[in-house]
Amino acid sequence: MSRQSSILIALSFVAFISLGLPDGLLGVAWPGIRNTFALPLDALGLLVIFFTSGYMLASFFSGALIRHLGIGGLLSASCATTAAALLIYAITPVWWLFVLASTIGGLGAGAIDAGINSYVDKNHSERVMQWLHASFGIGVTLGPIIMTLGITLTASWQAGYVFVVLAQALLALVFLVTRNMWQGTVTVAQVHDNVATEAPLIETIKTLPALLSMFMFFIYVGVELGLGLWAYSLLTIARNIDPQVAGFVTGSYWAMFTIGRILAGWYTHRMTASAILYISILAAMVGTLIVAINMGTMITITGIALIGFSIAPIFPCLISDTQYRVGPNHVTNTIGMQIAAAGFGGAVIPSLAGVLARIYSLEIVPYYLFVALLMLLASFMLSHHLSLKAARQDCL
Repeated sequence: MSRQSSILIALSFVAFISLGLPDGLLGVAWPGIRNTFALPLDALGLLVIFFTSGYMLASFFSGALIRHLGIGGLLSASCATTAAALLIYAITPVWWLFVLASTIGGLGAGAIDAGINSYVDKNHSERVMQWLHASFGIGVTLGPIIMTLGITLTASWQAGYVFVVLAQALLALVFLVTRNMWQGTVTVAQVHDNVATEAPLIETIKTLPALLSMFMFFIYVGVELGLGLWAYSLLTIARNIDPQVAGFVTGSYWAMFTIGRILAGWYTHRMTASAILYISILAAMVGTLIVAINMGTMITITGIALIGFSIAPIFPCLISDTQYRVGPNHVTNTIGMQIAAAGFGGAVIPSLAGVLARIYSLEIVPYYLFVALLMLLASFMLSHHLSLKAARQDCL
């Protein structure tokens, strides 16, 4: 591997760490944000929806942006955009401007995600891709810790955002300086040129396996973000756990998530994707029940850590398993549909958790996530059955 390639991989990992930081910050900051703006508990859903709108918009136009700016230029602009959004979070006294900033943050995050994935997918191995997504886990692990320390030292949730603004601005400068190093890497347009002719999008949409795939990504990302966003509020508001402890517990969820992703780079080639998915979903369901039963702080921490570790390989395994579920003629269309559904689920499911928490209590959240995981398991079982049936028919 050349020195330039090593530098670009390192920068890619750092970019994904920065991508995860804001997600980790918000869950811990939310109780303070609520108090500052005098908001209801479920107002968090509004932020998630506006952020997702920006994220999906930037992802959709990422190909054109890469062609116009280059990957390095796009990453620099994206980090600068994210820094601007977080700065608005830290200084605005107006709620509607805070919500608007979440859309700006989504634009930055979506562009970073699409740009880095495009580069790694076409220039490096599957193991690098696994570890790239583990870097996201490092970011969301550090986020709660940074916010908890900021609140502890300054009694202000804004301090955590200021620190990450500085980090994002520095990263934007690094990408600007190194933008010429990214020239010559494969762009999204070139990737599409190399894809074999597939079924029309409308035909893919009509197939049951593709729709099931979309539903699975909708559920999975919603569960992943749902617990990450609501764990801190559940522990501090509903269970009266010390905020510092709750902040580090929330960080432990993302830490175990990161460890799971790192290990996935080693063992995914030794087990089938289907086997990993069954084990992961069932283990995550056990973890949600442990959290729901509430048998003490240490047991609850164990349940949260188990969920984080268990769900870690689900997203990449579902991606890898796509061709077997839908067939080669629909794989490219389905992957795009899955990513869109994932973004939508990441907005809807955590938002609905907030609505249920306001109506009932925060204790409803782990039961709600258990039901969502049960739906994910049922969907995968049906999808797996259909793929096996199709394979048997092909053999006849």
